[in-house]
Formats: sequence, structure tokens, C-alpha cells
Amino acid sequence: MATSDFSILGLKEVKAKMNKVSQTVLDTGTRTALRKAAGIVKKAAQQNALAVDDPKTGRRIRDNITLQFASRLFQRDGVIMYRVGVATNRGRIPTPNADEGARGNTPHWHLVEFGTEHAQAQPFMRPALANNINQVIGRFTFEFDKELDKALS
Repeated sequence: MATSDFSILGLKEVKAKMNKVSQTVLDTGTRTALRKAAGIVKKAAQQNALAVDDPKTGRRIRDNITLQFASRLFQRDGVIMYRVGVATNRGRIPTPNADEGARGNTPHWHLVEFGTEHAQAQPFMRPALANNINQVIGRFTFEFDKELDKALS
């Protein structure tokens, strides 16, 4: 079994800053920093979706990629989380699935992302995070530090 050791530099300073501010201010700063970091994933997903969108139709998966705060989870458990996903109408894919133009419903997005037995998968959401994880962590760290400094001044 493989093991690895790592250390996080600067954690003591961050913990000291966090102890100086109230939980409400801490939650607000965390939420702001996480939203900015998750924006990187949203933009990457939108760029990736351009490659899989069908140019023959007016609707684009890219237009329906959203960033949403998990408010129920925060209210229930105090966990701060953002979701990046494709907003579509719930239910079965309508037949016929008429083209509604720009911002039209894209209920087929998961068939493109995961593929079917007849069509190869063309992932656009999963690589958006996987290819940008270091940028997201760096942006969150920078923004969170900036929010803590703003709260302390």
C-alpha cells in the first residue's frame, strides 16, 4: 500500500485569522471565494460544450450551464457548496423535441456527456474540473485570503 506525506504551508496564519472573525463573516467570505473559484469550472464547461453543441440547431448546451448555491445543504448542515451543471426541464425528453432556439431546453446533455450504446461519450463537464483543479484551488485560496483580510480591516 502506497503512502504519502504532505504539509500545508501557511495554515497557522489562516487559522489565526479565521479565529478572529465571526462565523457569519466567515461563511460569507467562504461563499464569495468559492463562487469565484467555481466560476472557473463554469467557464471551462461552457468552452468545452461549444465543441459538442450541434451547429444545425439554435439551442446550445453551453447556454444552460449554470452555477448554483446549495442553500438547503447550507441551512441543514452548514456546508458551503456550489453546483456547476446543466439546467434543463425535468422529465422525459419530449417527442418531438422541437428546437426552441437560443436558451432552449437541452434535455439530451447527459446523453452527450456519458454517451449511449449508439453514440460515443463526449464529456464536457468532467474535464472542466479535472483540467482546472489547480487553478480552482489557487483562486479559492487567493479570494478567501482576500475576504479574511477585508473582514479583519
